[in-house]
Amino acid sequence: MSALSKAKGFKKSKSGLYVSMATSAFGAVGVYKQIKKARGDNDTLRLIDAVVTGAAVVTNLAILYRELKRLGDDDVLLG
Repeated sequence: MSALSKAKGFKKSKSGLYVSMATSAFGAVGVYKQIKKARGDNDTLRLIDAVVTGAAVVTNLAILYRELKRLGDDDVLLG
C-alpha cells in the first residue's frame, strides 16, 4: 500500500475520525464564546446563529461517533 493511498484513507481511519472529532470540539468552544458574547450584548440574532451553529457541531460529532462505531476493527491504516 503506497503512502498516497494511506493518506487518502486517513479520513476513514480511526485516527482520522479522532482528528475530525477534536476539530469539531474546538468548534464547540467557539460556539460557547459566541453564545456568551451574544447574551452579553443582548443580540438575539447572533444568539440564534450561535445556537444553529452549535446544533451543527453536535450533529457532526454524532455522525463522526457513529462512523467510529461502524469502523470497529476495519481500520484502513492497519490493514
